[in-house]
Amino acid sequence: MVLMEGRPKITELRPLLLLLIAACFAIEIHASSQNHDVNAIFYEPFDESFEGRWIVSAKDEYKGVWKLSKSEGHDDYGLLVSEKARKYALVKELDEAVSLNGRTIVLQFEVRLQNSLECGGAYLKYLRPQEAGWKPEWFDNDSPYSIMFGPDKCGTTNRVHFIFKHKNPKSGEYVEHHLKNTPTVPDDRLSHVYTAIVKADKEVRILVDGEEKKKARFLSAQDFEPALIPAKTIPDPNDKKPADWDERPKIPDPDAVKPDDWDENAPMEIEDEEAEKPEGWLDDEPNEIDDPEATKPEDWDDEEDGEWEPPKLENPKCFLAPGCGKWKRPMKRNPAYKGKWHRPLIENPSYKGIWKPQQIPNPHYFETDKPDFEAIAAIGIEIWTMQDGILFDNILIADNEKVAESYRRTTWKPKFNVEKEKQRAEEAAAGLSFGLSSIQKKIFDVLYKIAGVSFLDAYKPKIIDLIEKAEKQPNITVGVIVSIVVILLTVLFKILFGGKAPAVAPHEPYRGAAAGISTKEGSGNSGVKADETEKEDATPRRRSTRRET
Repeated sequence: MVLMEGRPKITELRPLLLLLIAACFAIEIHASSQNHDVNAIFYEPFDESFEGRWIVSAKDEYKGVWKLSKSEGHDDYGLLVSEKARKYALVKELDEAVSLNGRTIVLQFEVRLQNSLECGGAYLKYLRPQEAGWKPEWFDNDSPYSIMFGPDKCGTTNRVHFIFKHKNPKSGEYVEHHLKNTPTVPDDRLSHVYTAIVKADKEVRILVDGEEKKKARFLSAQDFEPALIPAKTIPDPNDKKPADWDERPKIPDPDAVKPDDWDENAPMEIEDEEAEKPEGWLDDEPNEIDDPEATKPEDWDDEEDGEWEPPKLENPKCFLAPGCGKWKRPMKRNPAYKGKWHRPLIENPSYKGIWKPQQIPNPHYFETDKPDFEAIAAIGIEIWTMQDGILFDNILIADNEKVAESYRRTTWKPKFNVEKEKQRAEEAAAGLSFGLSSIQKKIFDVLYKIAGVSFLDAYKPKIIDLIEKAEKQPNITVGVIVSIVVILLTVLFKILFGGKAPAVAPHEPYRGAAAGISTKEGSGNSGVKADETEKEDATPRRRSTRRET
């Protein structure tokens, strides 16, 4: 009993136990943090000024200004491309060169394209050891690198590059080997993390936001261009094609004679004599009239500017009519047209096939069971871009995939989640306008079907023209619908109360913008020419004042 009374109660020990547990957690977190940093061969978070640590190129061509800047919507800093249409270059020398041979090396960094990316690069160059006496201020596009990795986009180019340079042991020259079928650059303004895992077993894995997008073998000709191992043979550069070598599989028949009834001068198109002018065509009405509300500007000088003429408007009388102005018969394909006569082709008796130079042993051929990478001695960013707002952050080199994963989880993921949530909110807010545009698209689809009704052929050009205008200016959609309804009612009224059915329009049915481009042999561009002829005849050229010119 005495001993029991001398022991402290459990309730009295609870604060000590909680303190002990908290201390254990603190030790674990500290150990994890220490391990996090220890396993990073190189890490640059840009939490403080980069000046003095990263050296900006002194070359004249690099006018772009680098800045330390916060990522939009975050308190996190990064390295910012601050100006448009500039070349940028800066470099960071490593304390010790990093070998890529016989080990796994992870290259990782974040990029945020805050103003999108239409044309420019956002990649890193991992430089190999430079020549003796080289200075970081001399860094430029010609500075030799071991690996180039990251986004690049311009025109038809849209890829996450992975390029490595390898020294040919026979020629002594460094050759660039480009990864084939690369991932594309994410098309948004969010933070993204790019990871290249160079494995000791001769392969590379490319990750975007932690998700594997590409796996490739360094020794595979299907994965890199050109292949790391050269071809065993090459075409003989000194071999010449014999003068009598005939590569033509077919030749014109020398015995062929042009038929007597072949008329090369027959025109491709002739007037359609069966065409009739559509009912309601307004011969005496011009397609355009002077704007009745226009007034001559007060500062108009007839001597300097010439005689003033009011601007033109579409003639409202022509709005519902099949057409205005002098009517002419449309053109149609001439059945007698044959074009220029050519001799038919026959098999060439002298044909020998496509000539190729003979193959000789490749003096630069070598064999290897693994690539021999140059070490990484520095990290450089050397880009040309038309967009500003490119933000680099959290540049990492590690020899452990889990370390890179840890950095993605703690530095990139929280930012990305915030940005993604904001993007969803903005898209939801824009959902109403998207819905309206979707409804308008359905309306246009219905109107195009109405325009295809046969008894509206005479009015089809007008209806199509109205629909196309409404597509370009959605705010006038209602007015267009009213106009088309008026056309329908007018036609129905004529049909029901004794009017003649509208004549067939003097042109081909509407089949889309590219319908005039024919792929059939001999048809030429007749569809295009007929359309152009009709427009030229039916629509007078607009007068322009000297001031407008």
